[in-house]
Amino acid sequence: MKRLIAVVINVFLFVNLGFSGEYKINHLEPAFWWTGMKNSNLQLLVHGDNISELKPELDYAGVSIEKVSYVQNPNYLFIDLKLRDKVKAGEFDILFKKGKKTILNYTYRLLEREKGSANRIGFTSKDVMYLITPDRFANGNPNNDSVKGMPDTVNRKDKSGRHGGDIKGIIDHLDYILDMGFTSIWINPVLENNQPKLSYHGYSITDYYEVDKRFGSNEEYRKLSQLAKEKGIGLIMDMVVNHCGSEHWWMKDLPSQDWINCNGKFKRTSHKRTTVQDKYASKEDLKQFADGWFVKTMPDLNQRNEFLAKYLIQNTIWWVEYAGLQGIRMDTYPYPDADFMSRWTREVMEEYPNFNIVGEEWTTNPALISYWQKGKVNHDDYKSYLPSLMDFPIQNALVEALNKEETWSTGWIKLYEMLANDFLYPNPDNLVIFPDNHDMARIFDQLNRNYESFKMAMAYILTMRGIPQIYYGTEILAKSDGGGDHGMLRSDFPGGWSGDKVNAFTGKGLSVQEKDAQDFLKKLLIWRKDNEIIHNGKLIHYAPDFGVYSYFRHTDNGKVMVILNKNKESVQLETKRYHEMIKGNEMAKDIISGKSFSMKDSIEVPARSAMILEIN
Repeated sequence: MKRLIAVVINVFLFVNLGFSGEYKINHLEPAFWWTGMKNSNLQLLVHGDNISELKPELDYAGVSIEKVSYVQNPNYLFIDLKLRDKVKAGEFDILFKKGKKTILNYTYRLLEREKGSANRIGFTSKDVMYLITPDRFANGNPNNDSVKGMPDTVNRKDKSGRHGGDIKGIIDHLDYILDMGFTSIWINPVLENNQPKLSYHGYSITDYYEVDKRFGSNEEYRKLSQLAKEKGIGLIMDMVVNHCGSEHWWMKDLPSQDWINCNGKFKRTSHKRTTVQDKYASKEDLKQFADGWFVKTMPDLNQRNEFLAKYLIQNTIWWVEYAGLQGIRMDTYPYPDADFMSRWTREVMEEYPNFNIVGEEWTTNPALISYWQKGKVNHDDYKSYLPSLMDFPIQNALVEALNKEETWSTGWIKLYEMLANDFLYPNPDNLVIFPDNHDMARIFDQLNRNYESFKMAMAYILTMRGIPQIYYGTEILAKSDGGGDHGMLRSDFPGGWSGDKVNAFTGKGLSVQEKDAQDFLKKLLIWRKDNEIIHNGKLIHYAPDFGVYSYFRHTDNGKVMVILNKNKESVQLETKRYHEMIKGNEMAKDIISGKSFSMKDSIEVPARSAMILEIN
């Protein structure tokens, strides 16, 4: 297979005594590696006709073959290499021999590692992520909309089809992302999904080392990362190790019977994720959860297979190094083998100690989410190395708080009490908080299209502890008119296609309310970008009272007070309650309205609004 990577790889077939056409290398992965990595071991997966009949040899200073492993399928072998500390970058030949005769010759390349790569800084609470579904954001290169040999072609009229968005479209609009105030881009998977249909979302990977040609190329993905970095924007890669796509190349020629769970036959997962932590769960229930498939087109990978485990770990490190990633978002984190996920995260973080990885554990129970965060002392002694998780409990509580009327048990109290569960987390400041994402209804719809509620939600997300994430289109009140249909909630960003009547990049055609929402979010994002108090300040919140919820972020250098008023009337808020944080006749400025006033006795909070007060 031709690799769209910046490396010269040559495979030569020698014709010797009737061997012509008998042997072939179809895949050798990873196709290249780097010197100077902390882990000096490298395992190569080699796939080709009858390849196990051949013996690999090489002669290169600092590189040695430690072991060659054979599996059930004679078309595979695995080569364990040792890379010595002072091995130099360069090329060397891996000779595949039968007896003394060289049958195949593969030129492998070791690249010099980029300076400082190991010490790269991952996303932090200083950042705000912009989540993009690439097929639905912008079409920068219409020539790659449909590609020969890939049956799922472009059709913008099909809500579940491909619409043509690509990496070039994101590159073309980096300035928009920068100007809005975002500092990181999390892009839904861009790797090859050569499935007959429903390939646009990216979660059915058919090649772990190649960007889908309808999105662009490996080189273009790396270019996106480099250009974004020049603008101060980091790239977060969406990864999937739980399952692959049913059209993945190895599905036609599996290395071994245990490569895929359930003996390679579809058996749906129970989705009973509590079986992982449940002290009383049966082993059978846990097996049905962890080994079951999502759907027939997503074969469930068996990470207990040592060769597959090593393959997935190396693939992750390869992409971090190759693309210069700022972070990883791991899909369906609790579904793969739990011991493997501990190992996977540990080995990645050992290679990049300052990196960050956020895992998806979709539950509103913070006890289940906290189980996976690094530093958690668990009842079963499970040790996790995952730095960050998506804060689904806060997202759910925020929506409930804004939608339900204020009573002793509903309204703001739900959000207040959910935040009080932060004692469960080893590091709540490293959780990713968000109003919506690519798998749920748009936040404007979740809030019943109430604009005042939307603005309060945005104020909360961008001032609360943690790392905010905003889904593309949220800034212009994107709607999920199809209800729960994923194809509809992942709607095209207006202006991303030639001929669009509305252009959100320029503001042309946006309604007054949509433009106001965009400006509102931009103001908050730019203010937050350099605000150390919001990035690292301590948090103190006050119990909701008569429809008002308030909290402070503070450091030794300043304080920010956030007030959220759900009432239909303005409220005169007495400041004596906040004597711990407000000392005497202090002055404050509301960063939303720009107004300044004294905090001495009381604050007038407008109806159905948020105030973000910088206190001098």
